[in-house]
This record gives sequence, structure tokens and C-alpha cells, in this order.
Amino acid sequence: MKLLFVSLGCDKNLCDSEHMLGDLMENGFTICDDEAEADVIVINTCSFIKDSMEESIQTIIDMGEYKNSGNLKSLIITGCLAERFTDEVLAELPEVDAIVGTNSYDSIVEAINTTLNKNEKVIIKKPLTGLPVDGKRVLTSGGHYAYLKIAEGCDKRCTYCAIPGIRGGFRSVPMEQIIEEAQELADQGVQEIILVAQETTLYGKDLYGKKCLPDLIDKLCEIDNIHWIRLLYAYPEEITDELIDSMARQKKVCHYIDMPIQHCNDYILKRMGRRTNKQDIIDIINKLKIAMPDISLRTTLICGFPGETQQMHQELIDFISEIKFDRLGAFAYSQEENTPAFDFDNQVDEDTKMAWVEDVMLTQQNISNNNNKSYIGDSLEVFIEGKLPEDGVFIGRSFRDTPSVDGFVFVNSAEELVSGQFVNVDIISSDEYDLIGDYIS
Repeated sequence: MKLLFVSLGCDKNLCDSEHMLGDLMENGFTICDDEAEADVIVINTCSFIKDSMEESIQTIIDMGEYKNSGNLKSLIITGCLAERFTDEVLAELPEVDAIVGTNSYDSIVEAINTTLNKNEKVIIKKPLTGLPVDGKRVLTSGGHYAYLKIAEGCDKRCTYCAIPGIRGGFRSVPMEQIIEEAQELADQGVQEIILVAQETTLYGKDLYGKKCLPDLIDKLCEIDNIHWIRLLYAYPEEITDELIDSMARQKKVCHYIDMPIQHCNDYILKRMGRRTNKQDIIDIINKLKIAMPDISLRTTLICGFPGETQQMHQELIDFISEIKFDRLGAFAYSQEENTPAFDFDNQVDEDTKMAWVEDVMLTQQNISNNNNKSYIGDSLEVFIEGKLPEDGVFIGRSFRDTPSVDGFVFVNSAEELVSGQFVNVDIISSDEYDLIGDYIS
């Protein structure tokens, strides 16, 4: 049977997709990339915000057309949309043959086989407790870097967020299981491990009675052939002195942290259900910069949360200008069903939200441009990921760059470089988001 797999949404979803692909290949399915030839199509969906939900629905509709124009016999929906809107999917998308919930992806083979053999619709949704059993994993990132999911779910209950209802409460993956998977990835040639979860900084609290991310990092650094370890989704209130010490001390850990703050105004932060205020955020940023003066800070912001005013928006612009984040993403607030903020008063109109997003990103563009200029004349270690043959330059990333969301380093080299190679590069120029340099060694 030929199978096409579509993975939408975040890198945490991608981890689930890669584990499903491993199970499917172990059970005799052949992976293809042609929708018209596929006997089975699996879509791992996202529904975190309105835009991602609309993308998931449109993808389902588009893929469902191949029941008429291709070989498609079974269309399977997994992930957040499947978990969150099961009844709606069944009622409004009749082309869907099976729904597999977020905590049930280890049942993907069972779901497909049932639809094929019994010609009946299937729903597999296990309680949002415990964790699926992970088997072999198929990497889709090119093989030189991999995301490693260290926990599932979230207990924070931010008022805008539907994740606890979709993914359940916070559940850490046992440390020995993480180390084993990381070793397997290293044995396959992976050199960069990117730690992900809804919240990485609480890792271990539920299993071991304390936050164990520093211990996990120390153990991961012992694995041969792992060159970089990168940390995403670190909530500011959970960043401890021990974690900062581990990041600063361990040479394999990139001096990079993704720390979503969402806003800086105290009223908005409280209304969001966040656990920090503006001064808390400033304090933790100062701690990080003192311990690691070269640290690259990424954050995420929400524009147009209910109750936000023009004055509060300007406070956010001023804050961004003062802090000078290296990397920043901004999103318009999405009014999500079954979240407290859905019914909040003083909802902000869509045009204002989008204007504020544009303000933030234009401010960040100037900051990023100036930050990048400061690297001209420096030498950086760069992880080569490919080549642009038409331009004769190689593409890579520095410690400042997470795949898909950050910038690149474009490398001039007369010598042929290969993907997965770490090289030293003299930075000679820059633009708003990327660096350009010459290969040294």
C-alpha cells in the first residue's frame, strides 16, 4: 500500500508524525509523495489558532478529492483538529475515514487497517493521560538535526490557549527514554538535538518531584557525535539559576533560548493568565545575558488580546526596542472556543490586530538588521544544510538560528561543503534576517 503523509503545525506535531511514519513503514506501508498514487493519506492536523485550523480543513478537502481522481481508499486525520473537533469533522467532512486523537498516534496502523478491511469509520481517542508507546522513527528533517519531544501537554491554563484541552495535562517523558532516543538519533547521524515540549522548563517536575531540565541537558551532552543542543519553549518564570548554569557551562548547548513572553504590559499579562510581570521578564533576561553575553533570545508575542489599548501596544513597541530580541514572532490574537478569553469583553477588531502585528514586525526588522550588522567581522561556527547552485553559495545556520523560524548564514566557498558539516565562517555582510560570510575552515 502506498501512503502519503502530511504533517501540519508545530515541531511537536512533527515528532508525532515521524513516530507514526516509523510504525507505518515497519508494518509494510510504502511512503510516496504523489497524492494521485496514494492508497492511504494521513494528515496530522493543527488547530491551535483559526488560521491553522482553516489550513487543516482545506488540506482535508483537497486530499479527499483523490477518492475521485486518484487511488485513495482511506483518509486518516490525526492531531489537534482530530482531537478537538471530532464530531464536527465527522459531520462536515464525510471524506474522512478515521480519526486518531493526539494521545493515540501509536494506533495509526490499527486505524488504517480497520478502515481498509472493514470499510467502516474509525475513531480512536485515548484519555489524555500517560503517553503513547513510541517505536521506530523516520526523520523528515534531512537527517542532520532532529526535534526531541521531552514532554506532552500543559498545566499553565493561559486564558487564550486551547492546548490543555487538546493535549491534556503536563506529562514528562522518562529521562531514560529520552536519552535512548537521543542516542539512536546520534547513531543515525543527527548532530543537533532541539528540545521541544509545550513547556520544556517544567521537565521532570511530575515524574521526579523537581525541575530536571538541567540534569537532562547534562546527560544529553555526554552523547558522542551530538554537537549542538538547542532549547525551545522555555517559560520565563520556570528558568532557574541551575538551568542557566547548565546552558552556560555545557559547550554543546547553544547560547540560544526560545522564551515566549506574549506581552509586556502587566494588565494584559495578568488577563492572559501568565505567571510573570514585566519586571520578572526583564530580570530573567538580565540573568541570561550576564551568564551568556552572546545569548540569542527569541520570543513570541500576541497582538490584540482583549482589553489591549493603543497605549499598551506602544508600551510593547518600546519594550521590544529596549530589549532588542534577536528573533521575534508576532501573531494576532485568535479568539478560540472553550478558552476563558473567548468570552472576555473589549475584543479588539481584526484590522487593529493586524496593524499592531505589522508595527511589531517592522520594529523587529530594524532591530534584527542592527543586531546582524554587529556580527560583521566576527567568525561564527556554521552548520551547513545545503547549497544554492544558481548562486554558488552554501546555506547554513549559526547557533542563533532554529530551523524554519530563524535566519540563515550564506557561505561563499570555493571548496565543496556538505550538509551536516560544521565550518568556521568570517561574516562579511548582513541583511535584516540573514548573514553572509566566507568559508575559513
